Amino acid sequence: MAKITYIQPDGSAQTIAAEIGATVMETAIKNAVRGIEAECGGACACATCHVYIDAAWREKTGEASPMEQDMLDFGYDVRANSRLSCQIKVTQELDGLVVTVPERQA
Repeated sequence: MAKITYIQPDGSAQTIAAEIGATVMETAIKNAVRGIEAECGGACACATCHVYIDAAWREKTGEASPMEQDMLDFGYDVRANSRLSCQIKVTQELDGLVVTVPERQA
């Protein structure tokens, strides 16, 4: 298990134990994290699981693929640290990951 902290726009936080091999999005949906809609179910076909990666974790989560970058074009308030949570697999190295949910999804 790896712990992931989801921070809401109002600053409230929810820390969840995530299964290794799941995605950050699947973990959010399974635990009813507000603001993660995941309309496409994790197929990288929308931008409704958009999150901001905390600066300390950007290198460990890696860069967005070209397909993910294309989908992020549909996101709300996309930033340099934006990622689609469906594209981030939980590994033991991500234990302690912090992501912030945007004010709204696309």
